[in-house]
Amino acid sequence: MDTSLFRFRNRDFSNFEVKLIRDVIVSCPGLSRQEIANTVCQLLQWRRPNGGLKTWECKGFLTHLESLGLFRQPKLRHGRPRGSRTHVPRTEQGEMQPKLIGTPRTVAPIRIVRVADKEKHELWRELVGRYHYLGYKVPFGAQLRYLIELAQPKPTIAGCLQLSSPAWRIAVRDRWIGWTDRVRLQNLQRVVSNSRFLLLPWVEVRNLASIVLSQISRRCSAEWEATFGIRPLLLETLVDSGYLGTSYRAANWIDLGQTQGRGRMDRYHRCHGARPKRVFVYPLARNAREKLRFGSSDEG
Repeated sequence: MDTSLFRFRNRDFSNFEVKLIRDVIVSCPGLSRQEIANTVCQLLQWRRPNGGLKTWECKGFLTHLESLGLFRQPKLRHGRPRGSRTHVPRTEQGEMQPKLIGTPRTVAPIRIVRVADKEKHELWRELVGRYHYLGYKVPFGAQLRYLIELAQPKPTIAGCLQLSSPAWRIAVRDRWIGWTDRVRLQNLQRVVSNSRFLLLPWVEVRNLASIVLSQISRRCSAEWEATFGIRPLLLETLVDSGYLGTSYRAANWIDLGQTQGRGRMDRYHRCHGARPKRVFVYPLARNAREKLRFGSSDEG
């Protein structure tokens, strides 16, 4: 059994927990200090009485561990705290457009473009904030964002997509994988969440959603690894109970069933049954389920 090695802000940290913190920092070199602190708080369930993450306390603890020579944190970045709601811009480019009706052939090629500059970031933020039913929030942990582009009859933005860090605990996902709490802690960062997927309301292109999902499943492993230093084995998404998840089914995602409606991080059952969602997953490697269950280093 692990024994307490460190005490910080009235909390004891075991050898296993300190090793986990080090593994997050070493295996995910693309994360900022804010993202690392949020991720560690989620993994260790380091929370305030109201459920909020103890991010600032965690940053202090990470700095203390760094001073002991256990690891080196990334250089400081400045930005808005993850998980916070923020104002989204409203521009002419984000206004409703004339209806676009077509087929994959009439709009080809269909491209998924990585959001890599400020202009694309602002457009992505506006479109998601205005047209996605969940709106825009700064995501917890790591994230990659994409714009969906159609080439014909003229270059057009058709939607947005976001990949981000996974939910801490989803009962049906964890049962399907066969995770114990310890193995989930070790392998959770090999799961990536499709946390936003938006096709703009004026775009009606047959099978566009399933085509986009198929494209992102083929390329996300390499891009996530290149950015964050860890290769994912599984994609997951949560679909609101008001939707059928038809596009995910068409793209061969696996329907695992419903959540308990506790929310992304509700460890203490405060919101049980409030907002159940459908859980879909998509393996990104051969035997992904077994590798996640047993912690294999072979990413195949």
